[in-house]
Amino acid sequence: FRVIVDSEEDCYRALGVIHRAWPSVPERFKDYISTPKRNNYRSIHTTVVGPRGMRIEMQIRTEAMDRVAEDGVAAHWRYKNESYGFDAEAQAAAGGRDPLVNLRHLVQLLEHGGDVEELVEHAKLEMFLDQVFVFTPKGRLVSLPRGAMPLDFAYAVHTDVGDTCIGVKVNGELRPLRTLLQNGDVVEVIRGAKPVVPPDWRSLTVTGRARSAIRRHIRQSEKDEFIRLGRATVDQTFERAGKKRADVSLRPALDRFATAAEEDLFEAVGRGRVTPTQVLDVIFPGLKAADREAATAQRRIEGGAGARLYVRGSGLTPGVTLHFAPCCSPVPGDRIVGILEPEGGGLAVHTIDCATLAEYEDREDVWRDLQWTPEAERNTISRASLAATIRNAPGVLGQVCTVIGEAGGNIVNLRMHHRQRDFFDVDFDLEVKDARHLTHIAAGLRANPSVETVDRAKG
Repeated sequence: FRVIVDSEEDCYRALGVIHRAWPSVPERFKDYISTPKRNNYRSIHTTVVGPRGMRIEMQIRTEAMDRVAEDGVAAHWRYKNESYGFDAEAQAAAGGRDPLVNLRHLVQLLEHGGDVEELVEHAKLEMFLDQVFVFTPKGRLVSLPRGAMPLDFAYAVHTDVGDTCIGVKVNGELRPLRTLLQNGDVVEVIRGAKPVVPPDWRSLTVTGRARSAIRRHIRQSEKDEFIRLGRATVDQTFERAGKKRADVSLRPALDRFATAAEEDLFEAVGRGRVTPTQVLDVIFPGLKAADREAATAQRRIEGGAGARLYVRGSGLTPGVTLHFAPCCSPVPGDRIVGILEPEGGGLAVHTIDCATLAEYEDREDVWRDLQWTPEAERNTISRASLAATIRNAPGVLGQVCTVIGEAGGNIVNLRMHHRQRDFFDVDFDLEVKDARHLTHIAAGLRANPSVETVDRAKG
């Protein structure tokens, strides 16, 4: 049954009359007048036990509330001052929430680069879920879908608040970001000095607005990183050729590779779509052969400041030194992970199957997600090790070294140990192009009848 009364006060008077006449059903009372739905729906719902034990739902509202319930947003569109427009005064007088809020959220999504799929996801998540009502410390009401978490709240307040969120207090107590918000919770967002948005934050949100903002920030962070990598790679290539980028204009390269600005060109280089050598050839078409050879010479992947040209990822914090762990000697093509070492030891790059990682199994705070850059996968050499067991016979060691040389590997160190009558073990430290090149060398050694076993040496 629907009860229509004259005023908001009469709604609560009518509720009292109903509850005095019939017993109410616990947990079946909802007050949408004090906390309206997102679509501006306002009413009081209660279920009572009527005659013969029949349950009856009662809806109590004013005429204005009923118009909004029946007509939605159109209830506040009026012909005013000889023009059609939203009548904010009528909406405020009805005590309702701005019905255009959801529309504004969709517009913001489009303004920040949301695609069609994100728009559909946002609409589904926002409109087809039950709601939970929480408050800011200043008493502002924020409505969210049921199942929302603190990051959803932070992004509902403002995108900058979500991007800089580093923690949260719920009802005055520090709580994890995976906490499910309940009706009436007071949520306070703890903010950091600069935006830090880990990729796994997407699993801590349910609203389309929060997820699209996180995806947008991740895309922008990746773009900034590729621009930085591309700029550093171009500068290094120019310096090896005896040139300086600051002394020339990159306009010919922008035109040649159809990029609008230098940042777009650097991004293309960082992503591997354009090589720094191609940029060099366009800017200096008459470059001497010796200078070009120096610019295109193979670069050795080593730790230190230059390592950031070859490794990227969300775990690379500015100012943290980077080095490649000697226990596993990662090379391009290996799956890698970063371990933040204590006492300023920097970030150590390990292969994902390195035995040393077992020591950090329970230390999630020191793990960093890393990947090789496109620059690392072209025209570079890395150091790796192979452990082999070979027959103890004249000329066998020479044969093994020949196999390595014919496969394009360069031996930089050799250690012999466990020498016995028939076999001995030898460790080779090699310079190789990547993991595939190392595998090719190992396969060539295994094909030699004098080689018993060959394995990559790791910690």
